[in-house]
Amino acid sequence: MALISYLHRFNQRHPWSHNDHYGPWIARRVAGSGARHVLDVGCGAGNLAALLRRRAVTVTGLEPSPQMARAAAERFADDPAVTIVEAGFAGRDPQRRFDAITLVAVLHHLPLVSTLRELRGCLAPGGRLVVVGCYRETGPVDLLVSQLAVLVNPVMGLVKHPARAVALPLHMTAPTALPQETLEDIRAAAAQELPGARIRRRLFWRYSLVYDAPAGHSPA
Repeated sequence: MALISYLHRFNQRHPWSHNDHYGPWIARRVAGSGARHVLDVGCGAGNLAALLRRRAVTVTGLEPSPQMARAAAERFADDPAVTIVEAGFAGRDPQRRFDAITLVAVLHHLPLVSTLRELRGCLAPGGRLVVVGCYRETGPVDLLVSQLAVLVNPVMGLVKHPARAVALPLHMTAPTALPQETLEDIRAAAAQELPGARIRRRLFWRYSLVYDAPAGHSPA
């Protein structure tokens, strides 16, 4: 317990975002699909939206937290190609379809199966869904990967944030929730709703999911 407490204090002094760590990877997956119009669900303060904007024509960010939505809107106030909407996924424009949709540490806040179905329906023909999410650990493989992440996490903190922090940056203060679904639960739901989705366990308590809608895809 003493070691865990020490590591927690150390990580607070050298904070870095596990979600932002995967931002460039997500942006490359989106760019690789040729997407022009992207929806970022749960955009937070807009870190990923900024990366997506370099590769897409328009980016729409949905963010239910008023504080985060306000920060993101101010960030892109001079960029008409980025639209920030203070709303969750349920507040999206139900008629609009996107070339790509991204979610980072968001899916576990929502009903899994129905949300995957609705996300599929939001994709334009040939569109791509890219998810980096959290899952409930269970079994020896999850435990092993988690222990590795615990050891690597402070090293990454020193590299990414060598100076001692007085407080967490704004984008790391968004509301959190513990994931309820295991990786197997997520695989099963994706097999049902997103046939052909590619799911991988990732370091730092994350997994990735990439799904490409068929070119002749007709949204549900």
